[in-house]
Amino acid sequence: MIILETDRLYLRPYLDEDIKSIHDVFSDKETMTFYPAPFTIKETTEWVKRNQLRYKEVGYGLWAVCLKETRALIGDCGLVKQKVDNQNEVEIGYHINKKFWSNGLATEAASACKEYGFYQLGLEKLISIIDPSNRASIRVAEKIGFTKEKEAFIFNKNHAIYSGTKE
Repeated sequence: MIILETDRLYLRPYLDEDIKSIHDVFSDKETMTFYPAPFTIKETTEWVKRNQLRYKEVGYGLWAVCLKETRALIGDCGLVKQKVDNQNEVEIGYHINKKFWSNGLATEAASACKEYGFYQLGLEKLISIIDPSNRASIRVAEKIGFTKEKEAFIFNKNHAIYSGTKE
């Protein structure tokens, strides 16, 4: 079941058989630089299961990002409820396999998720929670029209909160 489609990508719910493919992304040290550590296979499995539960509970989560041309799973992108400074927010999150960095794919997926959040779900505001040193993620947020709103202590460290509102 395809949730979103762009020129080069489609986003769909995670399947149990995606664990190996997405683990290639989450177990990579460079990709996970801004996380405490690369994921173990157990952590990746829990990540997939957590998102599958989100689909059932709230109707969205992080989805598998697949290349249309090859159908290969190259990362994830989607919407996740977060609590920032005691406020309920919805975050656009994204992770792309480093083999595909610098091709605009994260921006393409995040832009589609932004449109989905605003026009399918009727949300008025979306955020991205970004480590202030993660220039690549900041560029993605800025390319989809987000600006830095503030800094917040979340996930046991300071993060920049980028946000955008429905136009």
